[in-house]
Amino acid sequence: MDGVHDMGGMHGMGPVVAEENEPVFHGDWEKRMFAMNNAISALGVRNIDESRYARERMNPAKYLGSSYYEIWLDGLIRILSEKDLISEEELLGAVAPRPVSTPKPALKAEDVDPVMSKGGSYTADTGKAASFRVGDRVRARNIHPSDHTRLPRYTRGHEGIVIADYGIHVFPDASALGKSAPQHLYNVKFASTELWGPDGTEGDYVYIDLWDDYLEALPHAT
Repeated sequence: MDGVHDMGGMHGMGPVVAEENEPVFHGDWEKRMFAMNNAISALGVRNIDESRYARERMNPAKYLGSSYYEIWLDGLIRILSEKDLISEEELLGAVAPRPVSTPKPALKAEDVDPVMSKGGSYTADTGKAASFRVGDRVRARNIHPSDHTRLPRYTRGHEGIVIADYGIHVFPDASALGKSAPQHLYNVKFASTELWGPDGTEGDYVYIDLWDDYLEALPHAT
């Protein structure tokens, strides 16, 4: 979706200020937030794209004034509330937590490290046939979806070249809505001058992973 979270290339946000010697966590509550989020993932109640989409729907003003893990917390509450796994009364402590059923059991302590080390795979065996090949000239579609997308606004309408085809992967736009539409994922090379005009630098390029439905074909140069 188009929102304040998609800051890439957005004007007026000021420079990115890096925190010197930044710690992994700024407080114990951030550690707990990290743990809770991954524990919920293990239960199978929502996928990574549903999680991202929940964070994107945070109030824009609140988003800009929140820290990284505050945004995580807001999104986690939203998705669990929408899936009727937690209520406002439970969050306020007005009633005791009720038992709920989940697709997968909770992780045991001894299983945490192996599961975290393994990570997840988002490849698929079957899906939409590839529309493009390595070397094809393409244009990022100029779309403005109201739901989740991984197509950055600064790429839309701009031309690039397909550098690699990673094969069939879960399509995040559909996955965020609980649907399935696997398709090819490509690496696309954009000249910085194509993306940002005179603000770009001649000879600099940006390489972006983009799904099939994000792209449209351009004629080959003659």
